[in-house]
Amino acid sequence: MTDLLLPHALLVRADVAEVSIVAPRAGPVELYPALRIDGARSLADFDRAHPSGADYVIVPAMSRDDDPELIAWLRRQADEGARILGVCSGARVLGQAGLLDGRRFTGHWYDRSVLLRRPGATWVPDRRYVSDRGVATTTGVSASVPAMLALVEAIGGRDRARALARELGVDSWDSSHDSARFGLGVRSASTYVVDKLAFWRDERWQIAVEDGVDDIALALVADAWSRTGRVRVVAASDSGSVRLRSGLKLATAVADGDARSFALDAALEPVPHLDRTLLRLAKRFGEARAERLMQEIEYPGSRRR
Repeated sequence: MTDLLLPHALLVRADVAEVSIVAPRAGPVELYPALRIDGARSLADFDRAHPSGADYVIVPAMSRDDDPELIAWLRRQADEGARILGVCSGARVLGQAGLLDGRRFTGHWYDRSVLLRRPGATWVPDRRYVSDRGVATTTGVSASVPAMLALVEAIGGRDRARALARELGVDSWDSSHDSARFGLGVRSASTYVVDKLAFWRDERWQIAVEDGVDDIALALVADAWSRTGRVRVVAASDSGSVRLRSGLKLATAVADGDARSFALDAALEPVPHLDRTLLRLAKRFGEARAERLMQEIEYPGSRRR
């Protein structure tokens, strides 16, 4: 979810490029671990509108990383000169397309051994994003924000990126990272197993949304709570759907009077919603689950808010 919604929303907000979501088929897109959006164009429709190809293609994690139609399309885009960026496990899709062969890369720590099977591929530690000859990759989904700010800087200049970072509540977007902090240790592994076995204790929580709701804040909050294995998050409204700030259409559920309901804080910048959510999550489900979540999204944040 975050590796699609965050790059899209951030680039739309930056207003430095025309931004489209494309998929093998047009229509709704089910996001993991929560939410559904509408507004994706088909690959064929994009090709008709842009016969010379895209300038940049951003690839999120996908439920299937070897879809032959998508792989062929990515290869064509790369051959035509597009710069390709894989966010988090989107690097697996790039690997299937042969775009990591002979290149330096990073990726989510869990995918490292798979990605290293690509011929001549070299993993680069301690970098949240890495670019090599037109192909870029990032670590876990939390790296989508600094990577997109770096892209905004490359397209629109340092001042535009700095202004956008302030708007988002981000202090810096450099590529530095401590790879040694991340990996599934014994404690986090056992917590992960317990969480997944606790599916029968899932409870529905709903986020009240309306037209103009911030994509970035919504995605960060919904993603974090959903990954606990204890909460099923839905977006709720009276209308069946709302328009996100970016213009995407978000499917919504009817509000349930018996469900736990909360709203996003409009006074808080979008990105700090993650630290605030992690603090609340730790209080409700314990520090171990909060730490495991930070491992899962490869997030080095402070949790100060």
